[in-house]
Amino acid sequence: MNWQDKAHLRIPGPTPIPLRIQQAMSKPMIGHRGQAASRLLQECATSLRALFGTTHTPLILTGSGTSALEAAVTNAVQPGDEAIVVVTGAFGDRFAKIVERYGIALHRLDVPWGTSCSPEQLATFVQNHPRAKAVFLTYCETSTAVLNPIAELAKAVHDHSDALVIVDGVSCLGAVPCHMDDWQVDIMVTGSQKALMLPPGLAMVAVSERAWKRIEQQTQPRFYLDLTAYKRSMEQHSAPYTPAVSLLYGLKEALLMLEEEGWENVFARHQRLMRMTRAGLRALGLPLLTSDDDASPTVTAIDGRQTAWDTESLRKHMSEMNVTIAGGQQHLKGQIARIGHMGYCDELDVLTVLGVLEMACFKMGVPVELGTGVKAAQEVILHV
Repeated sequence: MNWQDKAHLRIPGPTPIPLRIQQAMSKPMIGHRGQAASRLLQECATSLRALFGTTHTPLILTGSGTSALEAAVTNAVQPGDEAIVVVTGAFGDRFAKIVERYGIALHRLDVPWGTSCSPEQLATFVQNHPRAKAVFLTYCETSTAVLNPIAELAKAVHDHSDALVIVDGVSCLGAVPCHMDDWQVDIMVTGSQKALMLPPGLAMVAVSERAWKRIEQQTQPRFYLDLTAYKRSMEQHSAPYTPAVSLLYGLKEALLMLEEEGWENVFARHQRLMRMTRAGLRALGLPLLTSDDDASPTVTAIDGRQTAWDTESLRKHMSEMNVTIAGGQQHLKGQIARIGHMGYCDELDVLTVLGVLEMACFKMGVPVELGTGVKAAQEVILHV
């Protein structure tokens, strides 16, 4: 029997949605210009401060994470400006494409996929491009399962430049620490469908005072993604355009769930899930794309380039057992397999994924001993 409602979605987004959030999103619709909607928006924005680690009021856009990336570009820089984009994977590359599309002079710092950017690399690059108005970074590069050291990278920028530090936190905020104010990040963006356990459709942006001064001086044309319009509306506890009300109900519940768990416990859980996954894969003899130092707590990648078997076949066999994991992107398409372990995910979910992965490997003729990966992950839980 193939129970479709018991499917296990273990990709790095969208992620499974808890029943509490589903129920919250099922509340009757309200008028988006009424007092109830204003209170809902205000409650969400206030709770988001802890997510971003800021005293400023984050903005909420109706759109995917990419809308927030584009908003960061169009509001912070304009044609004729120079900008640096650190590319550690497909989503850093997306930032670069947005920058180029808007006629901004792009300086790419390309880092080998599967490794993080070092502060020393970035410091040298920034010094070589002193006219850059902004440096765009990716906190978690989902395509390669890499976590970049944002605090250190931001310091490297500020030590050598007046450029704004702009960070894509779409695939990790809500799973890793974020201290935007302390790190002097100028713009941080995230999305709803990753560690926040919601469907796609919301993007959140937090902006520093320094960045607001730059944004208010910009002449780049923009309309729906004009952050100053969201700021003015948020000051009135409203949205400039029709918000996704049902998703706001879900966001309020998601943030409440994270607060109830406790932020430090949330971060510790994601670290534990990462260690379990990596220990299980290593015990099975499967090569990992990233080092332990560069690994993301939200996604782990198997490097299929070092195996005699096909990662797409692995995904297919796992899918037949109702477990979905992700493949690679761009030049890593068909080369790697990625397991998401963020958001609505616990230790039993990781044990399930590893158990199914073992069976898939066995069916493919990969020489694994059944139970080895699961045992290694169990030992992480039990501190054996």
